Amino acid sequence: MHGFSQRLPVDWLQEHLAAEATHYLFPTLVQRLGHRPEVPLQWRCQQLLTVRTGEQIWGLLDVLPDTFDKLPETLDTASKKDIVSRIERAVTQREWVERMTANAVHPADDES
Repeated sequence: MHGFSQRLPVDWLQEHLAAEATHYLFPTLVQRLGHRPEVPLQWRCQQLLTVRTGEQIWGLLDVLPDTFDKLPETLDTASKKDIVSRIERAVTQREWVERMTANAVHPADDES
């Protein structure tokens, strides 16, 4: 189930994203807000982000088409298919945060 666009705070991104990793943005659908005509057309994109644990998580982000068009195209078709496949297997940003929070509160017990 897809949720609404996530506007992850910059401090969250700085704390959790792997700075050296490549992160991906993949347009999924056109977002028109008919009930809010002042809001320009946007592209709903899936994002594949690598966090400091090395895991890849996904989220959603609405992007203006002109902004997206300014990003350089660097991937061939096979690479794009691979990224979509990784997005389909990745946990959401919210699921990852919930798991990390649960692990911090209830770390796995060592059974000797």
